[in-house]
Amino acid sequence: MCSGSIRQELPSASSKRGLVHVPSNEHPEDDTIWATTPGSDISWYYNYKHWPSEAYKNSKMQFVPMLWGASEDDEGTPFLDAVKSQIATGNNVSYVLGFNEPDGPNSYGGSDILPDLAASAWKKQIEPLKEYGIKLGAPAVTGSPNGFVWLQSWFTACNGGCTPDFIPVHWYGDFEGMASHIGQTMSTYPNMTVWVTEWGYPNQSLEETQRFFNTSTQWFDRTQNVTHYSYFGAFRSDVSNIGPNSAMLTAEGKLTDIGSWYLGGAATNNLPTGTSSRIAGFAGWSLIVLATVMQALA
Repeated sequence: MCSGSIRQELPSASSKRGLVHVPSNEHPEDDTIWATTPGSDISWYYNYKHWPSEAYKNSKMQFVPMLWGASEDDEGTPFLDAVKSQIATGNNVSYVLGFNEPDGPNSYGGSDILPDLAASAWKKQIEPLKEYGIKLGAPAVTGSPNGFVWLQSWFTACNGGCTPDFIPVHWYGDFEGMASHIGQTMSTYPNMTVWVTEWGYPNQSLEETQRFFNTSTQWFDRTQNVTHYSYFGAFRSDVSNIGPNSAMLTAEGKLTDIGSWYLGGAATNNLPTGTSSRIAGFAGWSLIVLATVMQALA
């Protein structure tokens, strides 16, 4: 086994695992890895958009639409209409996600929405989906203390008119901090389940990154109230903005140990490498650089 790599400790399968799909314009062939690898554990995905990714329209992975943001200038109900259209054409839409890091600035990928505006947009575009039996994901705030403040302000602004079924969580830091943060989320919202829709431990050594990945994934699988999780790492190591060791693909597009483990496979001994000039710095609680989000939304 390569130096710095640790033994796999993951279970062979988990129905909770999903994909954060951030497509690569340079390497569109990478999309096929997540959908066609034999024995893949990934059962669902989201792409920050209303509509499914073209690459996965015929895959076994269930698509989860997201209303990424909102604006005072928005007209009509494009998100609601998109989801209803997918249902009408026979797509299985069981869940939706609402607002990506609304407490975070656009410069770091947050949708930067005031709670009042988010409450109004939710009531118009997301809440009506309850009538279709769809489970609704609350706004996915950042892992900073401001996230809890924003979310409480949003519930206040909703005045009982927003009824999410689960709380998405984002976390970028060590395992202890993440467990504490998720514990606080569960105690604050005891009647809702938790989805960990972005998580990682940025800019750590390969051994520490793998240890964190294994520890956290095992914990998610054991924790009944965590029903879904999606690791932020489905990209090549040389473009990773949270450090190359977090990536599930090498710079050449081969599965790293973490990438293979996430799919339910064995270690590959393929080492991730990065080009420092291409890796965006991590900003504490924020993760997706604006360029990456804009690419995903294009």
